[in-house]
This record gives sequence, C-alpha cells and structure tokens, in this order.
Amino acid sequence: MEKNDLLYDVQEKPPVAKWFVLSFQHVFAMFGATVLVPILTGLPVSVALFGSGVGTLIYIVATKAKVPVYLGSSFAYITAVIIARDALGGDFSAAQTGLILVGLVYVAVALLVKLIGKGWVDRILPPIVIGPMIMIIGLGLASVAVSSAGFTTSGDWRVMLTAVVTFVVTAVVMSFGKGFFKIIPFIIGIAAGYVCGALLGIVDFSPIAKADWLAFPAFLFPFKVAGFGTYSFYFGSETWVIVPIALVTISEHIGDHTVLGKICGKNFLKDPGLDRTLIGDGIATAVSAFVGGPANTTYGENTGVVGLTRVASVWVTGGAAVLALVLSFVAKVSALISTIPWAVLGGMSILLYGFIASNGLRVMIDEKIDFSKHRNIIIAASMLVLGLGGAAFKFVGLATLSGTALAAIVGVTLNLLLPEDKE
Repeated sequence: MEKNDLLYDVQEKPPVAKWFVLSFQHVFAMFGATVLVPILTGLPVSVALFGSGVGTLIYIVATKAKVPVYLGSSFAYITAVIIARDALGGDFSAAQTGLILVGLVYVAVALLVKLIGKGWVDRILPPIVIGPMIMIIGLGLASVAVSSAGFTTSGDWRVMLTAVVTFVVTAVVMSFGKGFFKIIPFIIGIAAGYVCGALLGIVDFSPIAKADWLAFPAFLFPFKVAGFGTYSFYFGSETWVIVPIALVTISEHIGDHTVLGKICGKNFLKDPGLDRTLIGDGIATAVSAFVGGPANTTYGENTGVVGLTRVASVWVTGGAAVLALVLSFVAKVSALISTIPWAVLGGMSILLYGFIASNGLRVMIDEKIDFSKHRNIIIAASMLVLGLGGAAFKFVGLATLSGTALAAIVGVTLNLLLPEDKE
C-alpha cells in the first residue's frame, strides 16, 4: 500500500467524531491480545490495560509522534513469567524485575544502534536462531493449554466442549472472517466460549456483582522485604531467565516496524530511527512491569488494523491509549474478564501457542534456511531439545539458566562459533 492510499496519514488529525470512533475501533482490536496475556499469567488485567495505555503514550513521545503503533501485551514472555511466578509460590517479584531489565536491554541496544548502526543485531540474531526461539516460546506451555482445555483422562465434558467451541470459532474467524472481524478472532472466540461456558454452568458471575464500577488498577510492585521496613528488587535466578528473551522481541520489533513502514509508505527505522522506537518500547515495558503489567510490544494486530482501515494516524493510536487508561479504572470490566473460565483459555491457548510456534517455523521457511547444512541442523536441534527438554545450567554464585533463556544463549553462541558449511 502506498502512502496516498491512506485515509489518514501518520500525523494527520481526523475530525473529533471520527477520531473517537477510530480510536475505539483500534483499542477494541488490541483488546483481546492485551488482556489475554495477564489472564494466562495471573497478572492484574486492570494493570495490563493501564500499562498498555501509558506505554503507548510513552512510545509516542519517544518517537516524536511519527509512528502509528499501539503497544499491547507481549506473548513472548508468557512461559518465562509463569515459571518465575511458580518458583516463588505465586509472587511476581522476580518476573517483574526481569521484565524491567528487559526494558533496560532495549534501551542499551538502542544506544548501540545509535552509535554503530544495526548490522550487529542481524549478525547476532539471524533467522536460524530466531526461528527455534519463537518455536520454544510457543510450545513451552503446550501441556498447560491441553490440561486447561480438559483434554485429560479425568476431564469434564463441559470443560472440553467449551474449549472446543472456543477453538473452532476462533479458527473459523481467522480462516473465513472478512474485514475488521478477521483482526479480532481472539475476542470473538473468547465471547463464543464464554457464552457456551455460561450455558453449561461453569461461569461464576459473582465477581461482577461484587465489583465497584470505578476503582484504581490493582498495582503490584516488584519489591521484596529486605528487613527493617526496607525494600529491594528481587534478583534471583528466576529473574535472569527472562532477560534473554529480549533477543526475540527485539527481532520482532524490527520486523513489525519494517512491515508497518511499507503500509504507510515510510521507513520508520530511519525516521524517527530504530534507536527511538526501541527506547520507546523498552521504557514502556519497564514502566508496565514496575506497576504489575506484562511486557509491552508492537505486534501484528496493530499492523493489521492500520492495513485494513487505512488509518495510520498517531492521533488514533494515542486516542486508543487514552481509552485503555480509562478502561483500567472501570472495575466492572476487570471483574468481567476475571470470570472467563479456564476452559475458554485452554481452547484459545491451544491455537495461540501453536500459532506462535508456527511463526517460528515460518521465519525459517521465509528466509529459506537450508537444513542440508550441518551448522543449521546443529543450531536448531540443540536449541529445541534444550529449550523444551527441561535442561538447566547453573552459574556458580549467579543464576540458573533454563528453557528459552538457555536455548537463546546456546543458539547465539553456536551461530557465532560454527563455521559456514563449505560447498
């Protein structure tokens, strides 16, 4: 799509009435993905909406209002956040500290890009490393998705039926949906599963009745009591397993901005520059994590909305951010979301986690990775087995690396050390 095909260019302001409608449409399209991550991880939904809204406004300032991006919750960190949470018995301190560090990694990479360019990023993160990393992220919680959907020997038929309805409706909308509906398959699928679960009697509506209309978001802060009333960030081994995943999301960040730039007829990696987009994304993630929200990201839903509606106005993404902030203070909304049964999430997760894993495979196919070359087989095989097999490596006196973090480090190291195959 060329720039002159847009109804509203990047810095063009729509009339007030249209601005409100377009902003509501944009936040609605982002809503499913934004709230699904906190639902799956147990983070407060209200804070996820708050972090998404504030994060988007931070990004707009950092990029001089030159990029029509709405920041939502990142799927990439779901597995690591759940592992860190469970390791501390439900405490999110380690996960939040890790996500804050991820934001700082973004800022550090942005500064390096500003100083020496982005060629080194492509060298460290080629498709043969990124592809398996994305696959591990998607498949890391496959067993949790299956059990949540009730597909076990002792599963309840009502749970299984609700999961199947959620899965089928979402898949049908993704496959056959037209226009705006094709962008919001998660919302439609969750709604269908919710109705099915309600009819089968597995939805508890009492939280909605008990909730106030307005309330402050349920902020969480990443502090552990250090004694005598003082507090400190939690820097345990559970914290450090999250940080290497930034390698994946930085690569996704570059890809999303490249595609969005083609839609808008601009090169966002040059103007305002990759350094500014990374800084905006990184600070937004750190702020969101500090108050108890998930990591922020620029993802496909945003690009899809801009492409389909042909509305690339930053005024609209900014308006969507303000609406998300308002919704974070509406306690009834958070209460409604909290009543979504695990069966719905299980059916959704089967598709979602598989979709993420398939994207990892797609990266390698699109880049025509040649698996007749031994180095490519070695890198991919070692990453997949270590990442999914429960491997762990403990540094003396430091952190224990496992899962995606260990696979990422092994993949990057092997890619730098293994020589290219000779013809």
